[in-house]
Amino acid sequence: MKQSIFCLALFASVSITQADAKENSSQLAPQKSSALPAHLTTRLEWREFPKLNYDNADLQGQDRAAILRVAADETGTVTQVKVQESTGNKKLDDLLVKAVEQAKVKPFQQDGNLISTIGYQTFNLDYKDRDDSTAECIYHFDSKNWLKQQTAKSVPFRYVQQPTLNVPRDELKGKDRLVRFNFKVNKQGEATQVKINKGSGIYALDAQVMQALSNTQVDVPKKLWFFKKSKLKDEIHFKLDKCSAL
Repeated sequence: MKQSIFCLALFASVSITQADAKENSSQLAPQKSSALPAHLTTRLEWREFPKLNYDNADLQGQDRAAILRVAADETGTVTQVKVQESTGNKKLDDLLVKAVEQAKVKPFQQDGNLISTIGYQTFNLDYKDRDDSTAECIYHFDSKNWLKQQTAKSVPFRYVQQPTLNVPRDELKGKDRLVRFNFKVNKQGEATQVKINKGSGIYALDAQVMQALSNTQVDVPKKLWFFKKSKLKDEIHFKLDKCSAL
């Protein structure tokens, strides 16, 4: 009888231990990103910005603008695109949708999990008058920090290479523009979490600056990285009278 009671107690102990192990295992298992609600944003960050190919003639003699609603999964793959505000030209709308579908959104990270994203992207398409005699010129990523680098002045951090940015002068809409931004740097020296502190007043221009910074390599002194947690600031001043000719 005693032997039977002992065996029963031992079996119960093993069963409880196994149940506890399963419960602990369940608690320790990482939460799947697909179970988290989508990150909603009005300012999408892109890993690969939409590449739009269209002819000036497609604009039919006027500037065009559109707003697209974009959904992407936790890998950044675009899963749905809807035209929120149309250009007024179905052919252009279709080109925009196709370009966005082939682009790649930068996944949002929350508590170590990559989650899906839903946001909006604005496009401004400028009609170029062929009779306009104004010389075409382009602005590049000539930020305050980058310009100091080129003159060997002391800087809090260094861009390994000049970020790629090509902004035609007509995108400034006839005014000087200033974009102030900050970003963090991970242990691999990549720019992350880019934020616009002061926008230019033109959403498309701000988006191009953010895209230029995405995954840009930066050198930061170890002491600064440790104490400042590598939150860095910079700005770009787009001046109408200072533009590089093509």
